[in-house]
Amino acid sequence: MMKCVPSFLLVSLAIGLTACNQASEKDSKVNINKDPYPSTYQALAAKPILIKNATILTGTGEQLDNADIWLVDGKIKQIGQNIEVSNIQIIDAKGKWITPGIIDVHSHLGAYPSPSVESHQDGNEMTNPNTSRVWVEHSVWPQDPGFDTARAGGVTSLQILPGSANLFGGRGVTLKNVPSTTMQGMKFPQAPYGLKMACGENPKNVYGGQHIAPSTRMGNMAGYREAWAEATEYKREWDKYERDYAAGLNPTPPQRDLTHDTLRGVLDGEILIHNHCYKAEEMAMMIDLSKEFGYHAGTFHHGVEAYKIADLLAENGSCAALWPDWWGFKMEAYDMVPENVAIVDAVKNSCAIVHSDSADTIQRLNQEAAKVMYSANQSGFDIDEAHAIRWITSNAAKSLGIDDVTGDLSVNKQADVVMWNMNPFSVYAQAEQVFVDGAKVFDRHDEQYQAVSDFLLGQQ
Repeated sequence: MMKCVPSFLLVSLAIGLTACNQASEKDSKVNINKDPYPSTYQALAAKPILIKNATILTGTGEQLDNADIWLVDGKIKQIGQNIEVSNIQIIDAKGKWITPGIIDVHSHLGAYPSPSVESHQDGNEMTNPNTSRVWVEHSVWPQDPGFDTARAGGVTSLQILPGSANLFGGRGVTLKNVPSTTMQGMKFPQAPYGLKMACGENPKNVYGGQHIAPSTRMGNMAGYREAWAEATEYKREWDKYERDYAAGLNPTPPQRDLTHDTLRGVLDGEILIHNHCYKAEEMAMMIDLSKEFGYHAGTFHHGVEAYKIADLLAENGSCAALWPDWWGFKMEAYDMVPENVAIVDAVKNSCAIVHSDSADTIQRLNQEAAKVMYSANQSGFDIDEAHAIRWITSNAAKSLGIDDVTGDLSVNKQADVVMWNMNPFSVYAQAEQVFVDGAKVFDRHDEQYQAVSDFLLGQQ
């Protein structure tokens, strides 16, 4: 910091003080708050629990029969057979199955909540092809009953995304699926933000119909490139400012821009890309686009043609979040095969995920994954439950950048756990008990653990 001493050369003391104040103001470093809406999530109080005699799918590719899992202080303390602990609650899970909590990487709950009325449709800011400045968390309505029904289906974490009307739809947010009166009370601590992008028909149809670019797929690509070129310059200006400040040069900060803040976050590796993209050639172009501007292409969502470029996806380290059997509802979703997820999954170092994009199917993602497993095995694959559970647990956690703390049942990871009445890949399977950070948040047989939305309570 400069020392400001009025010079005897100054005309007056007042002039000297003014110069000092101006220098001090200019000398204060400008910092952009990257977490202005911080999580206030607090894990519910939970006593230690030992669940015994279950069939456990760990989410790491293992199936443990007649095994136990010990939950302490919100984490997994031990997993294996014949765990003996005294003076704690014991649940006999003989005949039951245990899995990690289900994670949905593509949901619109809260932003397109129930009841589905116009005043609640807050997921698409269809005012500009590039709305990177918007954050979907500012639209999330925690009273959406869909959160409760998803929890009853074993979903413990989920990413809420804006819609796909724009080339850049805005930031997504990862939530803990716990009852809360505020979005911040659900926000997954330290989870990276996502940036929703969209390829193909949606953005070109929305804006082409208004005689605004883009109206073609080449217009889409031009729009992405222009945005990333501008963001690159914005990042360069801020990086230079920070270097110059550190060198004591007392620089003037660049003009703040919310759209470019988000894109700069991607270029800095702090924000993850989640790209609505169906066609193989478009996913390949988006990977080339990411290499042109030096960021990672992240996860491709929907990707009905992902099987055509499974090797390229694995080589690039990109996850593919896919449906088991949604296709044919528009031209870009036409060229589907039922083995899509399994083909992507079969490549070494792949990251295949089953996602919902639906307030209905999020309630049965276990059975959505089962569809893939059974149809693929009928076509000659050899996939078992221990492997397939990864499509809705550990691979999903990897896509969201939270796999260091959740997604599988490894020791010291968060105790996000589901106990099922039977094999979760059965059409008759139901989640009986659901735990988030070791605290029970759902029990099918105990109304005390069956949360009801404030909105629904108000209708009774």
